[in-house]
Amino acid sequence: MATSDNKLADTDEKIFIGKGEETAWLTLALANRHGLVTGATGTGKTVSLQVMAEGFARAGVPVFAADIKGDLSGISEVGEAKDFIVKRAQEMGLTFQPDQFSTVFWDVFGEQGHPVRATVTEMGPLLLSRMLDLNDVQEGVLNVAFRVADENGLALIDMKDLRALLDAIAPDGSKKGADDGEDPLASIRKAAQSYGNVSKATVGTIQRQLLVLENQGGAKFFGEPALTLKDFMRTDRDGRGMVNILVADKLMQSPRLYATFLLWMLSELFEELPEAGDLPKPKLVFFFDEAHLLFTDAPKALMDKIEQVVRLIRSKGVGVYFVTQNPIDVPDKVLAQLGNRVQHALRAFTPRDQKAVAAAAQTFRPNPKLDTARVIMELAKGEALVSFLEGGGMPSMVERVMVRPPSARIGPITSEERKAIMDASPVKGKYDTAIDAESAYEIIQKRLSGAAAPAGGADGGEGGGILGQIGSIAATIFGTNVKRGRMSTGQVIARNVTRSVTDKVIGGVAADLGKSVGGSVGGSIGRALVRGALGGLLRR
Repeated sequence: MATSDNKLADTDEKIFIGKGEETAWLTLALANRHGLVTGATGTGKTVSLQVMAEGFARAGVPVFAADIKGDLSGISEVGEAKDFIVKRAQEMGLTFQPDQFSTVFWDVFGEQGHPVRATVTEMGPLLLSRMLDLNDVQEGVLNVAFRVADENGLALIDMKDLRALLDAIAPDGSKKGADDGEDPLASIRKAAQSYGNVSKATVGTIQRQLLVLENQGGAKFFGEPALTLKDFMRTDRDGRGMVNILVADKLMQSPRLYATFLLWMLSELFEELPEAGDLPKPKLVFFFDEAHLLFTDAPKALMDKIEQVVRLIRSKGVGVYFVTQNPIDVPDKVLAQLGNRVQHALRAFTPRDQKAVAAAAQTFRPNPKLDTARVIMELAKGEALVSFLEGGGMPSMVERVMVRPPSARIGPITSEERKAIMDASPVKGKYDTAIDAESAYEIIQKRLSGAAAPAGGADGGEGGGILGQIGSIAATIFGTNVKRGRMSTGQVIARNVTRSVTDKVIGGVAADLGKSVGGSVGGSIGRALVRGALGGLLRR
């Protein structure tokens, strides 16, 4: 970072971030080593994020960023030569050159951007449990539900699919006589009970939590067409990276939904992208604003997975940048992975604040010329302490710099401007209309109405569709479909780890078969089994 250069402009190898006694450069080849942007409210974090996003886009790197306040949307419009912008540029020896960047807007609620959807199957039980704030016992039952769905060929697309499945695995409390006929869902209930005790009370609690999520608008997130993450990794006709902005002002009213959704995106990128090694520049850069929400009250099992994804996704060519108020918001294991740092001002009004400032100062490589802890409290708006990775991957000494002004507009765009951008979007029409294909809800309803014969489940029946038959054969070979007595939640999870061996054998076959079946259901079932092959990632 500490390099003098008369030409203060982005190059093919680095991004110009700011200037003080030394010039601050972010090296593209090291940008996938992740980063951190911190500072108190109103100190310039959003502007720093925009400067970095612009630099990546110029270099041909696609960007994804959550826009909490709407300010980042201005990156899509030409910058204005306002007095304070021109003055800052001149003080840094720059000539302000207005610019704008190709932008795609996304919105979980489909109001201010293209709808973002995932299937329940893709979300998986671990992240869904986090979204629903379930305890260990409830999470164990949800794991059972997902396992039964996979083995019976029941695609979980939307919320009604999951509700129908939960009703199906709950014990039937009615007392039927000899003339009442067979329970059409007996095979599903039997399969669920083979994994341990599934009580009606626990299922009811999960159902109530689903209602809470639906009341928050979370039901709109689940469905098809599901998001194809490759749509985030586009370049425009000039070879610049597309800037993908998640409109998150309304989403932030449900912090757990916001955090879980972004974590799901990270896990999907981790699963789908091939190993890339060290590239000249990242394939994608992911900015995670209000990052503390990801870690608040997260159980240890989830924290371990977050740390694993952040550590390993670097090799997939993805850079993750956390944006939050203080470095102490990020757990030490994750913080250790964040090599590129931008620290704006912090205020120390209380003893806790003073400890936070000291902790922030200790995260930097010391500079003999700077009293880092003191400078953090003295930084003006737009100033920052920065430390970026250098040649051998070592962090540079911390430097005090003024962040360069963005080239695009600072501040939100109008609704008319947003509409014009969406009308010209490369994904216009792809996600706008929801599809309600046949899935678990419809299949279960047919069984209840007698329109279809009950399919065999984990107990080795002949039904469950071709995918269920493949799973049954493979499970028999590996001995993972043997019925057992009542198991604890821990035993259920341990059993699922063993079952991942079976999934690894059949996962690739099922994925190809899902594509050949055609339609959204076949594709979703294929993806479900492939996700199971990742073992502990989603505890499937």
